[in-house]
Amino acid sequence: MEPRTLKIANLPGDGIGTEVAAPCKEIIQEALTKAGATSKLEFIDLEAGAALYARTGESLPQETLNACDASDAILLGAMGMPSIRYPDGREIAPQLDIRERFNLYAGVRPVKAFPGMPAPLSDPRSKDIDFILVRESTEGLFASRGQVEMKGDEEARDFLLITRNVSERLFKFTFELGRQRKAEGKPGVVTCIDKANVLGSMAYFRKIFYEVHQDFQDIEANHAYVDATALNMIKQPWAFDVMVTENMYGDILSDAGAALMGGMGMAPSADIGDDHAVFQPCHGSAPDIAGQGKANPVAMILSGAMLLTWLANEKGASDLAPAGRMISEAVEAAFAGRELLPCEFGGEHGTRHIADAILAKL
Repeated sequence: MEPRTLKIANLPGDGIGTEVAAPCKEIIQEALTKAGATSKLEFIDLEAGAALYARTGESLPQETLNACDASDAILLGAMGMPSIRYPDGREIAPQLDIRERFNLYAGVRPVKAFPGMPAPLSDPRSKDIDFILVRESTEGLFASRGQVEMKGDEEARDFLLITRNVSERLFKFTFELGRQRKAEGKPGVVTCIDKANVLGSMAYFRKIFYEVHQDFQDIEANHAYVDATALNMIKQPWAFDVMVTENMYGDILSDAGAALMGGMGMAPSADIGDDHAVFQPCHGSAPDIAGQGKANPVAMILSGAMLLTWLANEKGASDLAPAGRMISEAVEAAFAGRELLPCEFGGEHGTRHIADAILAKL
């Protein structure tokens, strides 16, 4: 293929976001070299976040949005600081604005056990945990963000939004993902997570799910209530393959999924739309450890691997796919020997040490 240069909008953000973004870029570039990729990535560093808001009164400048729009993908560290808020009390969260601005409806949250890492569950089957939670990321209960209806100081109301347009695209994306996993030898079972026994909006969500399934008869489809799913993610997480759910439910369940991996520092994510995609760790800015070199960069690095895979599939840069696989394999290899233990696991290995161990496996 012809050599290409793909533009990546790089938004390190706040707190440890700036600390994990640098080694992520370093490892991506090393993997591209090792894989012999002809395509190149040009990282465009951009400002957004709570620190910028405190300094300028603006958390997501229009020039940053324009650069994101013109890029081939977006790599984001972490944004927001609990001590810096909008006048109405909400935390600064430009990542949510970016999701809404570019209609990034599919929040992809992989959950996979790492060989050599301390397992939070004692059951030996926990080593087989390997599922993906797809969270709708633009509607649901989050659609009322900033639009709360107040009745004096006695009552507050938010609303939950489900539309056919977004739901159909979300389910099509999820069934395609299930089809990809089935081709890889995984079960290829897609489960709709809802609360259809109580909420009419969730019954509508499930109805559209099964309508879209008619075009994916090669993939098994079923459903489960969100409360039962929360129980079974602890009781038998190895039984899941692909799940799809509403925004708020996905926000909660994806954190539970991160716990199954050992913590937020191990959990990557992507928010994907029809034309744009953001790749970022599931964790936040962690101001309590910022500047101490303790941040675990694995979630950010694995998000970088997801970025390369997406660029290969969606932007026609197929030569990037091997580099994405190499990064994922290097992360697993780095931990397989049981000698690497991040600080949040009670170990002493911080950002640089972990990044160097992964680079060594590359």
